[in-house]
Amino acid sequence: MATTTDITTTYAGEFSREYIAAALLSGATLNNGGITIKPNVKFKEVIKKVATDSNVIKDGSCDFTDTATVTLTERILQPEEFQVNLELCKKDFRSDWEAVQMGISAFDNLPPAFSDFLVAHVAGLVAEKTEGNIWNGVTANAGEFDGLVTRMAADSDVIDVTGTTVTAANVIAEMGKVVDAVPSALYGKEDLYLYVSQNVARAYVRALGGFAAAGLGANGVNAEGTQWWNNGALSFDGVKIFVANGLGDHYMVAAEKSNLFFGTGLLSDQNEVKVLDMSDLDGSQNVRVIMRFTAGVQYGIGTDIVLYTPA
Repeated sequence: MATTTDITTTYAGEFSREYIAAALLSGATLNNGGITIKPNVKFKEVIKKVATDSNVIKDGSCDFTDTATVTLTERILQPEEFQVNLELCKKDFRSDWEAVQMGISAFDNLPPAFSDFLVAHVAGLVAEKTEGNIWNGVTANAGEFDGLVTRMAADSDVIDVTGTTVTAANVIAEMGKVVDAVPSALYGKEDLYLYVSQNVARAYVRALGGFAAAGLGANGVNAEGTQWWNNGALSFDGVKIFVANGLGDHYMVAAEKSNLFFGTGLLSDQNEVKVLDMSDLDGSQNVRVIMRFTAGVQYGIGTDIVLYTPA
């Protein structure tokens, strides 16, 4: 049975050959390098963790004496399989703007401009959903895998910080709680990031704009008020900020990028959308849109992660 296609049109002439879709939440965590990507994971991959005593140096002696205990543990990165299946009936487009583009024959073709748009639109929707899954996914829900926050919240090793509703008035104090909780061994590491949700980032930008917000002067950064920021890089107390679109409002995570992993089979599967005309196969007027891929996330060392959760 074809996917329901609801076409609203005022067809009365030529089509301008342009489709407009609602803005999609970009897959920022993957596209902007916020996580370590592990491709070519067919089934599962083992992430080894090495732990030793904090002080491996002991007083010298004539004998060989163990100075520390080395413990090896592991986490499993196991991507799950997902699919997108849509079916459209070409007959539905005969009364639409692109009817002429379908050809004169009774054996219709899907309008090419719409076909191109649909491919990009489906790929964008998958990117949006994957971004949300990376952070907040729950494998019990259809189309989701356990996200990083879901895993961290269930791990007693992760450093928990109880937060509140973040606003421009308190954002600096709340972000400070997260950075203060970062283990001293991690502070200053090159790939340490403070991952924040969009609403936290907006509150921080507004606070730095001044006007007496969060204790800042009226003029803000560079005396430019709320116009100081132009989509550049942000940092807090020397820690780079990564705006993770998939993070839920008021959430923050401090972690090394090298400690967070996204696993998949072929990276190209994330961008490959197949459009199959079924007329030559079963004689129908249907067109199928198919996408199939695997995805999953995991982290390595829980004690090197700080999770800020709103109360």
